[in-house]
Amino acid sequence: MTPAKPTAILLVSCPDRQGIIAALAGFITAHRGNIIALDQYVDHAEETFFARIEWEIDSFAIPYDGIPAAFRPLADQYDIQWSLHRSDRRLRMGLMFSKQPHCLYDVLSRTDSGEWPVDIALAISNHPDHRDLIERRGIPFKLIPVTAADKHETEPAQIEAMKAAGVDFIVLARYMQILSPAFVEAWPMRIINIHHSFLPAFAGAKPYHAAHDRGVKIIGATAHYVTEHLDEGPIIEQDVQRVSHRQGVSDLIRLGRDLEKIVLARAVYWHLQHRILPYKNRTVVFS
Repeated sequence: MTPAKPTAILLVSCPDRQGIIAALAGFITAHRGNIIALDQYVDHAEETFFARIEWEIDSFAIPYDGIPAAFRPLADQYDIQWSLHRSDRRLRMGLMFSKQPHCLYDVLSRTDSGEWPVDIALAISNHPDHRDLIERRGIPFKLIPVTAADKHETEPAQIEAMKAAGVDFIVLARYMQILSPAFVEAWPMRIINIHHSFLPAFAGAKPYHAAHDRGVKIIGATAHYVTEHLDEGPIIEQDVQRVSHRQGVSDLIRLGRDLEKIVLARAVYWHLQHRILPYKNRTVVFS
């Protein structure tokens, strides 16, 4: 839930050492900041400290734009990697999808209802099937067909359109094309993908058919940030459901799509709330 008063959110990671929490909290309270949330985690194997700190800024002694300069000496002292965000700044989402509409409908319903504090700045598809669904909401839409032969020509148009729309991050709501390293580099750790969790065992166009033939007993879904390595980016969220011999292929597909919707929704919400800290090829999620 978005706080009633605007807040600043600080995400930090650094080598673990004594006194970090006191130093971070002390910086905020010394400038009359009221801390409303502080979540921290230490990866002992990596000896790395992570934290998410949120505080009210309406009475904070430092103007928001001046916080980075004021915080930098402390960050240098503890070798902190950090990012700063405002709770009252609505992010601009780019949306990409192909023919399967289940995740698209779910994303649109959550934005329509006001559940997510986000604006869809642009929707791009490589198929025209759901154009009316987008345009009747007043969302800018671009149809950019993509084939393996012309991807090197069409993808720059996608990147240019997203940048022109001022997109902060991108959601792949079942966009069935592989993004190039150049696309990923334009929004590092800001492209969220969703897919079934049968990979790599059941790859290809009909994974549920293959899984049914093998008699799988668990199906699932995975949401992750996109990297240049296909479907190998840092995982944000996963969920599973048990199935049995009683479920046919159509049942597996239906249950799998339900999981994909809820797993993607959790990942997007946590991204909007600035609750995710990627590191190496993993994430810390302050859910």
